[in-house]
Amino acid sequence: MTTDQNLMLHTKLSGFRLVVLANRFGCDTEFSRALHDRLIEGLDAAHARLRTIMALERSVLAGDDDYAAYRLAGENEMFERFTINLLDELEIDFDTHEYRINGGDWTNALSADCDGVDIDYPRLVAMCETELGSLAAIVRDIRQETGIVIHAARVAYARCESS
Repeated sequence: MTTDQNLMLHTKLSGFRLVVLANRFGCDTEFSRALHDRLIEGLDAAHARLRTIMALERSVLAGDDDYAAYRLAGENEMFERFTINLLDELEIDFDTHEYRINGGDWTNALSADCDGVDIDYPRLVAMCETELGSLAAIVRDIRQETGIVIHAARVAYARCESS
């Protein structure tokens, strides 16, 4: 992205952060406030990454750092894949049949008895607009205006059997 595009994105993120903060005051549940707080944290992280990119751009233009162009390319690539997780994150290792939720401890999904082997992986279920409340429209606007992906999903346990 160009410097002008980065400045516009920085401005949009600042505006969305203010909208989320203002919307947080209308929350009536702790869960809703926690979702707003997570979105604010994610927007702050996006701001920090964008400030790093703009500093590297200035360094490249000034020519005072030989490796700034390489670092800038890496930062741009990471920013393109930047996502915000509002609730749960699920990692599954299919080789070891383990999973972990939100970076916690690994849990074995395999169990065996006389009937065979059971594999019980949880799955992520997208939160509906009623669960997100007034945050749903804000999340949609952030995605549309900035391109930042926001995951709003919760873990659900399902049963899958194999022999």
